Amino acid sequence: MKTPVHEEENVQQINYNKLFEGIRGFKTNEHIPRKEFYAQLSQHQNPHTLFIGCSDSRVIPNLVTGTIPGELFVVRNIGNFVPFYDRRSETFVATSAVIEYAVKQLQVTNIVVCGHSNCGGCAALYNSEKEMKQLPHTKKWLELAAPVKKIVEEKIAKNIISVEERAAYTEKMNVVVQISHLMKYPYIRKLVKQGELTIMGWYYDIEEGEIYSYDKELKRFVRVE
Repeated sequence: MKTPVHEEENVQQINYNKLFEGIRGFKTNEHIPRKEFYAQLSQHQNPHTLFIGCSDSRVIPNLVTGTIPGELFVVRNIGNFVPFYDRRSETFVATSAVIEYAVKQLQVTNIVVCGHSNCGGCAALYNSEKEMKQLPHTKKWLELAAPVKKIVEEKIAKNIISVEERAAYTEKMNVVVQISHLMKYPYIRKLVKQGELTIMGWYYDIEEGEIYSYDKELKRFVRVE
C-alpha cells in the first residue's frame, strides 16, 4: 500500500527541520562551550590517521573511534574501495587524491580501511545486470571489488565457505583486497617498509558494536579488546 502524499511530505519536513535543529544544537551545546578549541582548530589541522570508510549512513568514523575533530582525515565511498594506482590518470580521482594528500601533505602515520556488516556495496557485487541497469556509475565503481567476488566464488565452489557465509566473508575479504590496492601506491609501500606508516584493516559489526582488526600473521580478523 502506497504512503499518502501528505504523509510523505510530512516526513520530509520533519527530516528537513531535524537538520537545522541539529545545526542550532551544535552551536549551542558543542561549539560555544569549546570556543577556544575550535578557534585553534580553525587555523590548522594535524590528523594522525587517514580513515577510508564506507559511505553507509550507519558507519560514523569519529563515533566508533572516539576521536575528536582534527584527528581523522576521512574519505568515504561505496564499499570503502581503494582505486587502482595510476600515476597518469586524467580522470577525476577523488579517493586517490585524498590518499595522496593525506600521506604526502598531511603526513598521517596511520591508514585505516574499514569495512562493515550488511554492506550494500559488497552485496551489489552479486546483483544481476538488470538490477544494476539504473546504476551505471555504481556498476563501474564496483569493478574495484571484482577480485573480491572472484576469491569468494572460488571459496564457495571449493566448499570452503557456504553461501550463507558469503556476505560477511565478502565484506571482510574486501578490506584485505583494498589494502593490497593501497600497497600498490609506491609512496605508501615505501613508507610502510620504512616503518613510518601503519596500515590497518578493520571490520565493524554494526549490530554487536564490535571492531575486528585484520591480523596479517593469523590471516583473520581479531576482535579489538
